[in-house]
Amino acid sequence: MTKHGVVVVPEDTVVGVAAGRHFSFPPPRTGDSCKMLAGQIDLGAAMMGSWLDSMKASSPRYKLVAPRVAAAGDVEHDDWMEKHPSALGEFESLAAAASGKQIVMFLDYDGTLSPIVADPDSAVMTDEMREAVRGVAEHFPTAIVSGRGRDKVFNFVRLAELYYAGSHGMDIQGPTADSNHHLNTPSKEGQARSVLCQPASEFLPMIGEVHDLLVEKMTAIPGAMVENNKFCLSVHFRCVEEKKWGTLAEQVRSVLREYPRLRLTQGRKVLEIRPVIKWDKGRALEFLLGALGFADRADVFPIYIGDDRTDEDAFKVLRSRGQGAGILVTRFPKDTLASFSLRDPAEVKDFLHELVIAKS
Repeated sequence: MTKHGVVVVPEDTVVGVAAGRHFSFPPPRTGDSCKMLAGQIDLGAAMMGSWLDSMKASSPRYKLVAPRVAAAGDVEHDDWMEKHPSALGEFESLAAAASGKQIVMFLDYDGTLSPIVADPDSAVMTDEMREAVRGVAEHFPTAIVSGRGRDKVFNFVRLAELYYAGSHGMDIQGPTADSNHHLNTPSKEGQARSVLCQPASEFLPMIGEVHDLLVEKMTAIPGAMVENNKFCLSVHFRCVEEKKWGTLAEQVRSVLREYPRLRLTQGRKVLEIRPVIKWDKGRALEFLLGALGFADRADVFPIYIGDDRTDEDAFKVLRSRGQGAGILVTRFPKDTLASFSLRDPAEVKDFLHELVIAKS
C-alpha cells in the first residue's frame, strides 16, 4: 500500500530553502470547486505583442549549442544560481524545512521527467526515471502535471498510483491503483470514477474544429506539428526553419480570429491554444489542495518541479501561499518564481532518489 492517504497535484511551487533563507507560512487559501475556480479571462493581452520576437526569445541559438557547464563562472550565471541554488546542493536545508510536514510531490513531464526531443511522440521516460517516480510515490502523494493530454502522459509514465493533471490542469484524474498494483491496467469504469475535474468540457467541439483547421494550415510549413491534447492544442515548431516562424504564427492567429473564446500562449518552441477560462497549473493546484483536504493544512510541504513557462503559474500559487519549494529545471538563467533549480532530467532523478533515501 502507499504510505499516504491521498495525492495532491500542485502546479505551483513556492519558496526555496537555501542557506540563510527563511520560510513564512501565511494562512493558506481555502480550495474551491472545479467550476467555481474557472472563470473568463481577457483574450486581448494574450494576443498582443510580437509573437515572432517572443518565439525567438524562448530559445535563443546559443542555448541550443552551449555546453552544460559553459556558464559556470559567468557573473550572470553565478548571480542567478545564488538566487536559485541547486536543489541537490541545498538538499539538507530543503529537507530541514520540510521536516515534520507532509511532502506532496508535483512533477511536470516534458523537460522534467523526459528530455525535450524533436518529435513530441518520442519523449519517452526511461525505466530508471520511472522507478525513481515510483519510489517517491511509495512515500509521498505524487502527481504529474502536464500540458499534454492526460491519456498521452499516462501512457508515457504508466504508473496508475499517481494523480494526472493533463491539458495544463484542465483534465484531472485520480489514482486507479495503489503502489502495490502499479503494473495493473486500470479499467475504463475505474478511470471514469476517478476523474476529478474537467472545467473546459464545453470547449471540446470547438477545439476539435480548430485542430482540423490547424492541421490543414500546417501542411504548408515543413516540420510543423499539431498535437491534440484534448482540452488544448499544441503547435510545435521545433523542427521548423526559423525563417518560417513568422508565417507559422500568423497562420495560427488567422485561425484563432474566428474563435474568440480560445487564446494563444507560448511554451518552449510550441504555441498553445487554450480556452479563455481562468484555468492553468496554478488553478489546478488550488482545486486539488481543496478537494484533497490540504487547503487548510499548515503542515504541508508541496514540491513542484517543472521546466516551462506554464509551470510559473504553479510556482506563483505556492509562493503566494508561503508553502513548499518550487524547482525550475534549466541549464541557463531564466526569470522564474521558483526558488531552486536542477539542470536536467538526470538531476531530477537524483533529487527524487535523495528524497526516498531521506525518508527511508
